[in-house]
Amino acid sequence: MENKIRLEIVTPYGLVFSDEVDEVTASGSEGEFGVLPGHAPFLTTLKVGMLTYKKGSETRYFFVNWGYADVGPDKVLILADSAEKSEDIDVERAKAAMKRAEERLKKAEEIDFHRAEAAIERAVTRVQIAEKRRPR
Repeated sequence: MENKIRLEIVTPYGLVFSDEVDEVTASGSEGEFGVLPGHAPFLTTLKVGMLTYKKGSETRYFFVNWGYADVGPDKVLILADSAEKSEDIDVERAKAAMKRAEERLKKAEEIDFHRAEAAIERAVTRVQIAEKRRPR
């Protein structure tokens, strides 16, 4: 399509999303980046964060858990460990995971600090993205 870019999000479990969109924004390891049709090609790693795309007047949100972005002039391919649409995020489950990780951090000498810190980051990000759900 003219003035569109194909966005594909793939996890080890398969294709999560594929559509023609107007704009993509994601959390790269070096910072947030935006992609419009005709963008210069590049490859980057992704950190835990939010991926946003715009299609017409609609903005949609995904949680992305690490991965890579392969950007070209007419396609953005996201290869992620996991990815969830904002409306599919189980907020209660994310809050429970955050609470468990916080409890582990309180016992710092008995746990893997980096693992607990990463769990908190994932849970907080999921909750924030879930709050951006589109109205039903």
